Amino acid sequence: MPEEPDIELSFRGGRLVSALPIALFIAWAIFQSGFLGIGDTTGLVTGMLTGLIVGMLFVRGDWKDYADVIFAGMTRRVAATAVVAWLWAGMFAETIQVGGFVDGLVWAATVLNVGPGLFPAATFLLAALLATGIGTGYGTAIAFTSLVFPAGLLLGANPVLLFGAILSGAVFGDNLAPVSDTTIVSAVTQDADIGGVVASRVKYAVVAAAFAIVAYLIAGFGIPGLWSGMPHANVTGQVSASVSPWGLVHLLDIAVVIVLAIRGRHIIEAVSWGLIAAALFNIMLGAAGLVDVSAGSMILFSAPQNGFTQMVDTLPIIGAVVETVPGAQAGVGGSIYSGAVGFFPLIVLTLLLVAGAEVMRAGGGFDAIQELIIDTIATTVRRAETTMVLGTALVNATVTINTAAEIAIAPYVATLGKRFNINGYRRANILDANTSALGYIFPWGGGLLAGFGAMQGLVGGEATPWFTQEMLVNPASVFPYVFHGWFLVSVFLVAAWTGYGREYVSDRTSEEVSRV
Repeated sequence: MPEEPDIELSFRGGRLVSALPIALFIAWAIFQSGFLGIGDTTGLVTGMLTGLIVGMLFVRGDWKDYADVIFAGMTRRVAATAVVAWLWAGMFAETIQVGGFVDGLVWAATVLNVGPGLFPAATFLLAALLATGIGTGYGTAIAFTSLVFPAGLLLGANPVLLFGAILSGAVFGDNLAPVSDTTIVSAVTQDADIGGVVASRVKYAVVAAAFAIVAYLIAGFGIPGLWSGMPHANVTGQVSASVSPWGLVHLLDIAVVIVLAIRGRHIIEAVSWGLIAAALFNIMLGAAGLVDVSAGSMILFSAPQNGFTQMVDTLPIIGAVVETVPGAQAGVGGSIYSGAVGFFPLIVLTLLLVAGAEVMRAGGGFDAIQELIIDTIATTVRRAETTMVLGTALVNATVTINTAAEIAIAPYVATLGKRFNINGYRRANILDANTSALGYIFPWGGGLLAGFGAMQGLVGGEATPWFTQEMLVNPASVFPYVFHGWFLVSVFLVAAWTGYGREYVSDRTSEEVSRV
């Protein structure tokens, strides 16, 4: 069956009006998160729905075309990729968490005397390692917020700074990992091989990371932590006395995921094997009495009492629990359930955001912005590269799913770069740096929202009953502390202006273009 042609939309007021749905959403997000201090993902869904409805009123012609564009956007592969990554990462993180991994991290931190001042810098390095290995910054944001964030709070680290360190690590991996979707898209769209692209961007990533580590060390020891009113020794003494090292066995699960991802296995396969390993470890640790997993089964059926539930309740079901409860409390739970369901609001928001980006594409909004930039601003190589950096920053500030933003801006980076004979490696690096960084900085960014969604799941959780609503980090407050993201953008602005690392087509050619 032939592929349907892309639909084009016309808006009253011109092509830039096609950006109205996303512009209204950004204004909503700033007002809700920044001014009102409400960190509610479902509220952001309402804002995006409102934006799409208002945008329809400005369409010239058949409104059915507008509706078809929304459906087309929601079925884009980039949206499905993000959804799948979140679901699997959420289940994996929750299963490890109920297996005592947080306790293990706290135990290790207290034994090694990693206090609250050093913890953010250490978290950045570990998150960067994981994200580079598994190739998904979103998955890293979810896993580390679920597992490492509560451990850091127990040690007294500053919550906002710690969340920023996690997001910085996700930025590093998203930018540098060979299996990252942003790395692949940046290479393929700029006619460059993935291996060469990764090798050529190390010098930028390492410089930004070095500045970020120093910044986290300074801020870690300079900004008051969560327990600033209590002596650190008392806190760590109370914590170390109540935690167990056995949860650290789940480092093996994480290693399984990293190794499989590096070897080129699909993210679903890699995380699924890690999830299976985590479940087996939980069963063994629970059976040996080394870790209390009774409050966090993988699958929990809470059913009204009847003859069938009484019979099932006596049967040994590995990894699952059936309990009898009053009829009004019936439901399904467990780490598989809660790990996935916690991201349902974010999944809906993602689908709507990609739909908004598709409306902007179909209405010519992206074209209008890029034509203005190419024709009037980028008149020299230096200005062309600076325009690439700022242009990708602008698009990533409006399209909150970073891969979608990268796909949208990639043709213009290629066109502008080829006009000035700029090498594909250089173009790919400029494209990916901003895409990786800014998706984790702004309060409406997909990476930040993914981590915040995991944080919301900690409130009253089975493994974190001490975590309260007051401990949630406002998404609008974290953006100054995503140090690696800001330094990465700054490095490329300096590189564009000074020519550091600049390569032309004649300097080096790509012999092979890796395909997705």
